[in-house]
Amino acid sequence: MNSELKSFIDVHKGEIDQRLVQLFETIECPSKLKEAMLYSINAGGKRIRPLLMLAAIQSYRNINETDYDAVCAVEMVHTYSLIHDDLPAMDDDDYRRGKLTNHKVYGEAFAVLSGDALLTKAFETLSNLSNVNDLNKIKLIQEFAKDSGAEGMVGGQAADLEGEGKDLSLEELEYIHHHKTGALLNFSIVAGGILGGAPSDDIQQLRIFSQELGLVFQIKDDILDVEGNEVEMGKATGADQNKNKSTYPRLLTLEGAKEKLVYHADIAKSSLQTTSASSTLLENFVDYVMKRLN
Repeated sequence: MNSELKSFIDVHKGEIDQRLVQLFETIECPSKLKEAMLYSINAGGKRIRPLLMLAAIQSYRNINETDYDAVCAVEMVHTYSLIHDDLPAMDDDDYRRGKLTNHKVYGEAFAVLSGDALLTKAFETLSNLSNVNDLNKIKLIQEFAKDSGAEGMVGGQAADLEGEGKDLSLEELEYIHHHKTGALLNFSIVAGGILGGAPSDDIQQLRIFSQELGLVFQIKDDILDVEGNEVEMGKATGADQNKNKSTYPRLLTLEGAKEKLVYHADIAKSSLQTTSASSTLLENFVDYVMKRLN
């Protein structure tokens, strides 16, 4: 990993983890529900989405304390999506990040409820941001709702479910990835631009960057499902093949998928060149996503 990016992650990941726990300390709700929410929040993970938002902010200005609340909101929605994805009605997974999935510990009903509670807490958190003007709060909430819902992540998951057992075209597969994986990455980067004060032209380029990065992320996931190490990944490999799902390696061969990975990474990096952002951190994140082992 690039030394600048490693330093950035070392500084901010701990702050994100700490703030996530703080945001749940004051919640008054049934203890089992709170415990189930915190179980998945504290299950680990790379915190890529909140770190990307911070990197986008830092590309335009210095990071402040308020920014940690905003980035925690996107991690709450990401965590809720993982809880629901793991349910028997969806991907039916027993392990996530090397630990039993939420429904294996707390039951399906509380897994659903904990996901619901995380989703709504995320929007409450955004609405309470201090030092952010009302217009920008509205922009953030609109972006978040679209990228989290039927036109974004949820729609992508629905298309993914409908595509199981079918031979999808590359265009259909990219639709799934742009929405299921790319939508929250899009929010993270665009929200970082909004919070950082990026000009409108830059926001459009950040959208292109996030779209390409989302494909890089998912193509790498598909590759890891074929050749990844189960211990490093914290979950079983080969799940896509077992479910007869269309993936980049299946459509393009493993080598073809690796070529596509580089192709989209190059477009992502080039999209930053016309912005006023100090883009080194974001470019380093592209390399990080490409080379990750889990």
